[in-house]
Amino acid sequence: MVATEPTAYKVIGTRPVRPDGVDKVTGRAEYGADVAPPGALFGRLKRSPHAHARIKRIDASRALALEGVKAVVTYADFPTIEDGIADIGETTSNFRWVLDNVLASSKALYFGHAVAAVCATDPHIAEDALELIDVEYEVLPPVLNVHDAMADGAPLLHEEMRTSELLSRFVPGPERGARPSNVASHLRLERGNVDEGFAGADVIVEGEFETAMTHQGYIEPQNGTAFWNRDGDLTVWVSTQGPFSVREQLSKILRLPLSKVRVVPTEIGGGFGGKLPVYMEPVAAIMSRITGQPVKMNMSRTEVFTATGPTSATYVRAKIGAKRDGTIVAGEAYLAYEAGAYPGSPAGAGAMCMFGSYDIPNQRVDAYDVVSNKPKVQAYRAPGAPQGTFATESLIDELAERLEMDKMELRLKNVAREGTRRTDGAPFGAIGAEEVMVAARDSPHYRSELAGEHTGRGVSMGFWFNAGLESSAYASTNSDGTVSLVLGSVDIGGQRAALAMQFAEAMGLPYEVIKPQVVDTDSIGFTGVTGGSRTTFATGWAVYEAAQDLRRRLEERAARIWEADRSAVSYGDDGVIRGPDGKQFTFAEICGRLPGTGGMLQGHADVSPTTVGPAFGCHVVDVKVDPETGKVDILRYTAVQDVGQAIHPSYVEGQIQGGAVQGIGMALNEEYIYSADGRLVNASFLDYRMPVANDVPMIDCILVEVPNPGHPYGVRGVGEVPIVPPLAAVANAIHDAIGVRVRRLPASPTELLRESLGD
Repeated sequence: MVATEPTAYKVIGTRPVRPDGVDKVTGRAEYGADVAPPGALFGRLKRSPHAHARIKRIDASRALALEGVKAVVTYADFPTIEDGIADIGETTSNFRWVLDNVLASSKALYFGHAVAAVCATDPHIAEDALELIDVEYEVLPPVLNVHDAMADGAPLLHEEMRTSELLSRFVPGPERGARPSNVASHLRLERGNVDEGFAGADVIVEGEFETAMTHQGYIEPQNGTAFWNRDGDLTVWVSTQGPFSVREQLSKILRLPLSKVRVVPTEIGGGFGGKLPVYMEPVAAIMSRITGQPVKMNMSRTEVFTATGPTSATYVRAKIGAKRDGTIVAGEAYLAYEAGAYPGSPAGAGAMCMFGSYDIPNQRVDAYDVVSNKPKVQAYRAPGAPQGTFATESLIDELAERLEMDKMELRLKNVAREGTRRTDGAPFGAIGAEEVMVAARDSPHYRSELAGEHTGRGVSMGFWFNAGLESSAYASTNSDGTVSLVLGSVDIGGQRAALAMQFAEAMGLPYEVIKPQVVDTDSIGFTGVTGGSRTTFATGWAVYEAAQDLRRRLEERAARIWEADRSAVSYGDDGVIRGPDGKQFTFAEICGRLPGTGGMLQGHADVSPTTVGPAFGCHVVDVKVDPETGKVDILRYTAVQDVGQAIHPSYVEGQIQGGAVQGIGMALNEEYIYSADGRLVNASFLDYRMPVANDVPMIDCILVEVPNPGHPYGVRGVGEVPIVPPLAAVANAIHDAIGVRVRRLPASPTELLRESLGD
């Protein structure tokens, strides 16, 4: 359902079949685990059984003596690297920490931390060899949450680390803490006068909120195959969201020139931000160099849970003040986000997003990045925003209750509009927050009556700023009237189709004649990661500019063929080139003439757009709670979102539905559970409870289209926002159903019964 009048386009807004669909449903598509170079060896990783332990000694002699074993490597086999900021797409890290996460140097910092690797002629031999690698540990006490990690006298993960005061999201300030600490950084964002704001408030609501560590839950485990040939060139095949990011990480970690590293992205079975850093690729590369053979590595599902990046567990303390008429005058928050074993939690993004839906004149947010003995966290769909928004939207609901106002009317009274300044001080451009709220308020769902005992309705807003970054696209004409569209953006959610549609629209051509393909890092200009809701926007800009370039070149060729003045020739939006005296070529006709008139043509573009369109969503959910067991059932769910312009509405709806279900999982079921000594005890899909089809109803989508003026087709990213509102929406619905205000998620039966009993 579209809530605004669509712009008339020929291709954009339609629902064609995706070009990769047949290969995927028939099993022909090649994923990372399908890569099998001739002579490939099989690699496996030995992992720490301890959450925090000093590595005293590693002895691989018994493993190397096993027939079929070709190499064993540890951290010592890697070159020494210097400090430097690694841009991993949606997060940053120090290259030293990236390598230390790949293979531990002096300490194992979480249960499952890799400490050594082996490769052999057979995967079973490699598995057996792991048992023959002897590691001597000095076990240390772990810290498993932000409270313990920040306490005085807490065991230190990194003895040299001191708290950085951040001047911005990423830049360390001139001051660092005097003493070693598990707090990697502190960021303060402030505007207005918060103390005066609260002094003038008639009603103040406040609370403490906690969320658990959760995993992206992609269906395909991590993988990596590497071949370091005798010329010193390294080729890596991998399922990744960012082949150019992988190339840079490998270049720095292995001390190879970028030109010596080629990354081939395979098809990818989900990522959601979790498939941006390297894990096995550097290890496979080192073992390939030692053996002279390709080395293939795949993770098990247990390894995915224990040793790849989930999102942060968090603690948030927040306060909101308002006048009696509902005008919000002040907001304040304290956020402590777990980074896992190495700095780099999304606390900064959480700070910038949590008040983003509202015009609050006085704000102050303190965000802390805290290390703990858990796997290094990675991006997960709007990283950091769901947790902070859970606090804000819960308090907004409580404020509406205190003021006896309708929940949506209170939100509308304080909605952010064009010109409103965010927490970080940046003003909004043209945004659709108000249109989203109105569509949610007027939706059939919100206006319907609830039926049944112990049922409740919750609402929540969500905001994500989206991203631009660099993208490239090349478009080559073919003599049969088709176009080969070459892209550097990995296709996760239908990007090939969405980008081909934008190119077809720009050229005035049918979608079916555009043949998109994703290529390796040697075959296209630099392109940022598929993440941050940037691809349809930024690479969409690139395909649009490539189309404009190709149109100009075709006009020039037509003028040469007709021996006409260049200014008299124009390429029309209907795909027809017109010249003097009624002369014209269809696109197919001129493509047929290209080989004999100077050769085929290519349009290309390299862009880095900054005119990003922020996005907002509002979710409405009905639940039923069993007061005896604490079980929560989702009865009805509606997600409203400003998508700017829905390029392919089916894929837009799929992104929104998928994000909503992941948020429902965070709200009700999903959490990492650790024993007291730091062992992850639910590292399987059986024990880590993700929602399945019969846990949720159909997610109804209402697409609001407030075009982004910074894009030729009005595109705003859509993939991040839908995971932001569900946590608070579900928690607010539970409160509406049984009167229990949930402050800790997931709201599992155990948690709800604990809250109900006041324990």
